[in-house]
Amino acid sequence: MSGSISGKVLVTGGSGFLGINLIRHLLAQGMSDIRSLDLADFDYPEKDRVEILKGDIRDTALLAKAMEGVRFVVHTAAALPLYSERDIVTTDVDGTRHLLEAARKAGVERFVMISSTAVYGIPDHHPLLEDDQMIGVGPYGRAKIAAEAECLKFRAQGMCVPIIRPKSFIGPERLGVFALFYDWAYTGHGFPMIGSGKNRYQLLDVEDLCDAIWLTLTLDVAKVNDTFNIGAKEFTTMREDYQAVLDEAGHGKKIRGFPAAPMIWTLRFLELLKLSPLYKWVYETASEDSFVSIEKAERILGFKPKFSNKQALVRNYRWYVAHLDQFRNASGVSHRVPWKQGILRLAKFFF
Repeated sequence: MSGSISGKVLVTGGSGFLGINLIRHLLAQGMSDIRSLDLADFDYPEKDRVEILKGDIRDTALLAKAMEGVRFVVHTAAALPLYSERDIVTTDVDGTRHLLEAARKAGVERFVMISSTAVYGIPDHHPLLEDDQMIGVGPYGRAKIAAEAECLKFRAQGMCVPIIRPKSFIGPERLGVFALFYDWAYTGHGFPMIGSGKNRYQLLDVEDLCDAIWLTLTLDVAKVNDTFNIGAKEFTTMREDYQAVLDEAGHGKKIRGFPAAPMIWTLRFLELLKLSPLYKWVYETASEDSFVSIEKAERILGFKPKFSNKQALVRNYRWYVAHLDQFRNASGVSHRVPWKQGILRLAKFFF
């Protein structure tokens, strides 16, 4: 897809879902000098092939050490929407600024920022373009907008800071909210959908996202020092795309749609009671269209996604089934563990 590079790559959030997939992608491309920085343990088979630095991107003293000898940074670390607002702001905004400062001091050549299409909020038109208005929903969406603003300041000062805005991405190691759906499919249950399911909701396979990141690392600075939407090229309706997983599970179950407004109000109430496994961004947008134009990335980067929504969902589900014993009793707030089902565990019996 593009050329090759040499030099040390720092991956922040290297123990996370995107981090480990990117590290595997870099290793497959022949990159052997990779450093991971993450709060979480790096407990993958690749641990002997990666330099592991455990720590917090909010620790400014640590960042100077993290940047030693680094030529490229890919910043995937983030406090996700289920974290506290304080952790989201201090990690996603302040942490990004501290990383950029440390990278500039160390003479890093490129700093690839992984943002989110959450910066667009709940828009009134589709597809979304990179220069559309940004209105973040909730602390996470607002923090990503602020983090991008930090990136633009350093870009204006001469740094190469590509910004990637991926749609919700899935693939090996991805659990989080998708584990709820996969669990229901695996155990022979249908799945409730907020609204009719006739809306179009674009996803992204993590392998395609890693391809896009690789392009921003290897193509000419003049091409990549910009902002790019990244998503699947082929997607249908939510009902059709998610039905592919139920069909793969083989129990003959179907998606069942429910009126959006009552479900959203119910989930708002359950969230107040700490009984909902879903956060505002998920349930407020689940019944709406949500897709971006990837034309800019196709035209400038030569980005060519390989996976449709259906293919990405089924690939992720197959990984889930193959590794079920490894996380059956785990839960948390990251994408690498299943989220607690809350009151949905009771609702499961009706499907």
